Amino acid sequence: MNVLAIDGLSKSFGTQKVIDNLSLSVPEGAIFGFIGQNGSGKTTTMKMVLGLLKADNGTIQVCGETVNYGQTKTNRHIGYLPDVPEFYNYMRPLEYLALCSEIAGLSKSETMERSDELLALVGLAGLKKRIGGFSRGMKQRLGIAQALLSHPALLICDEPTSALDPVGRKEILEILMKIKGSTTVIFSTHILSDVERICDRVAVLHNGGIAVSGTLSEIKALHGQDSLFLQFSANDEVERFIACETISPLLLGAEVNETEIALHGADMNYIQHSVIAALAQLCLCPSKMELAEPTLENLFLEVVQ
Repeated sequence: MNVLAIDGLSKSFGTQKVIDNLSLSVPEGAIFGFIGQNGSGKTTTMKMVLGLLKADNGTIQVCGETVNYGQTKTNRHIGYLPDVPEFYNYMRPLEYLALCSEIAGLSKSETMERSDELLALVGLAGLKKRIGGFSRGMKQRLGIAQALLSHPALLICDEPTSALDPVGRKEILEILMKIKGSTTVIFSTHILSDVERICDRVAVLHNGGIAVSGTLSEIKALHGQDSLFLQFSANDEVERFIACETISPLLLGAEVNETEIALHGADMNYIQHSVIAALAQLCLCPSKMELAEPTLENLFLEVVQ
């Protein structure tokens, strides 16, 4: 089952078309990476999913129900963490969650049980400090707790790690991994290493539409090439290696930088066998030889450029 299904979505601001015939589906239980350059329309799309922004065309369904602009019916299925969550700074964590629970219609017993459970999940259990004294990372963690209060089927996190230091980013990513399976997560970001770390599926937003989507392995198979990196001790060794007849057919798209060379291709077994044969023939021994799969950053640049 798809928790979120978007079909033919379009949105313009004046003469600028931000979203153009976008279609996207998010399966239940996934951590879904929604990636794109700054200004590509990720937040605009999320606001339309939440019914906060009117689409020009297209349909959005959450848990099989159609999203309508200005109505909040489908939002009972959604928890939302904006990129910069706002709080009442004079409150303490339990007080803030109690207020949010009252608005969401939770009973007092459920509020106490759920608040304790979620504050433990995000590492804020027993904290009496006022929210105004929280770090940015602590506020993001409290924001996740608030977004999960009503057991949402879908958690939307809009750039949750963009302004955090490495420790804060690690904490947020670990929390999202903990809820995997119980809640479907859309993780909107431009920090590609975060996506590689926790997401099982990815969609790249470019020019208002989905340029590519699928699992990381599927995208790598379609859009990336493996690379074989070799480092030699001296420039003349690289020159001898390149001049070898066995290597010449492999040099298309190769990168050479002084004592280093990178060979790229889809058939890496053939490349490795050819390289080993050439090294044996030339009596060369590189100081380093490393096989590398394409990174998400490489794939992203390939798609958007």
